[in-house]
Amino acid sequence: MSKRVVRRSLAVGLPLALLATVCTAETAMGAPGRHERPAPTARVTGSAVLPDVPLAGFSNGLLPGTVADDRGVMLGGIGSDLYPAGRKGEFWTVTDRGPNGQIKIDGKKRRTFPVPGFDPAIVRIRVEGKHIRVLRSLALTTRSGAAVTGLPNQRGRDEAPFTYDAKTPLAYDPSGLDTEGIVRATDGTFWLVDEYGPSLVHVSTRGRVLTRYVPRGLGLTGTDYPVVEALPGVLLNRRINRGFEGLALLPDGDLVMAVQSPLSLPDQDAGESSRNVRLLRFSTKKRAVTAEYAYRFDPVDVVDPGEDDTSELKISSVVAVGQGGLLVEERTDRVARLHRVTLPRGSGILGSAWDDPSTSPSYEELSDPSASGVPTLRKTLVVDLGRVTGVPGKIEGVAVTGPDTLVLINDNDFGMTDGAEAFDASGRLVDSGIDTSVTLLKLPRPLHG
Repeated sequence: MSKRVVRRSLAVGLPLALLATVCTAETAMGAPGRHERPAPTARVTGSAVLPDVPLAGFSNGLLPGTVADDRGVMLGGIGSDLYPAGRKGEFWTVTDRGPNGQIKIDGKKRRTFPVPGFDPAIVRIRVEGKHIRVLRSLALTTRSGAAVTGLPNQRGRDEAPFTYDAKTPLAYDPSGLDTEGIVRATDGTFWLVDEYGPSLVHVSTRGRVLTRYVPRGLGLTGTDYPVVEALPGVLLNRRINRGFEGLALLPDGDLVMAVQSPLSLPDQDAGESSRNVRLLRFSTKKRAVTAEYAYRFDPVDVVDPGEDDTSELKISSVVAVGQGGLLVEERTDRVARLHRVTLPRGSGILGSAWDDPSTSPSYEELSDPSASGVPTLRKTLVVDLGRVTGVPGKIEGVAVTGPDTLVLINDNDFGMTDGAEAFDASGRLVDSGIDTSVTLLKLPRPLHG
């Protein structure tokens, strides 16, 4: 007998008015932020969920014939980020690379893509009471109009892709994208970030990839769109599945990209134990990186009490606030905290010895970057979402909608879980029951206060 598929319930997401304790703290240059003081409370004022939409119907409605069998997967994963769409309650969101998981075969994990034809998409949504309504969707396409897909790009650099049961290899796709952050420029075009390159992707108003900016030395060939090696080569040392995830649009038109986790310098062990991550500023006028900022995570047990694995720390969202201000989300898969930083003038560590992979110790290995002359960004804790009742786990998108209001969106991973038990005996998804949800949050004080 096959396992019962758990369908996501539309009854989830009733507006809440529960108070929760949050803390605010000034963090000295490079310090972990332990000196926190009590603050007024933040509260959830409402939430909405995405109804069940079969993934094949969604994808084939954008590009006919892309998905032959969705294996019972519903539309999800649109919570990789969200950006205000100009009307109250409306936002631009973006999916990631699509349903994917991991299954162990002969003791080694294999990355599965149950719906390999899935094409990442930009999705405009509206929050209507307890429900999320999809207003418009744009398939991401190549120069010839084909789907970019979410499949990995390069053998030996990216994880090898397999079918849903991890038994059959799939082909790599140089044009594939694992899209994450999204912003919309004043000319109506979109900017996205991607985890594979990692890369910055410029997209037309209709979803066509105009240019993909990648690290120097990546050597990506065979794409059906222009690729420009304009990012620092040190980014080639990104951890697998931990490339760019956060993206912010500054008032002057510049972009800030956040590497999700510390680079693997000099090796994977160093990266997984490091708390030092990088943010980069990209000039859309010069089409070049103009600054690189050093950012230091709080200790993992401060971000997520009870967690002792530093490698679980991630930056999933960065949002511009005011002139030169930035909200930075530090999270694990369970909880998140939002800090405010002010971006300094100058190029930071861009082009310095810290961008040289041969530097020893590396920036990632420094236990006290400031003592080594590295100017880490000064942080102020705005809200600890883990202490706010009603906020779901795995928040990946944050939008500022007012002086003291935020909107959050989670990544539900298309209802997938890892392991062979993710699918039943007939190859249909055993849904996790986790909804894609938008959460409205009221802060205790204005962000600019």
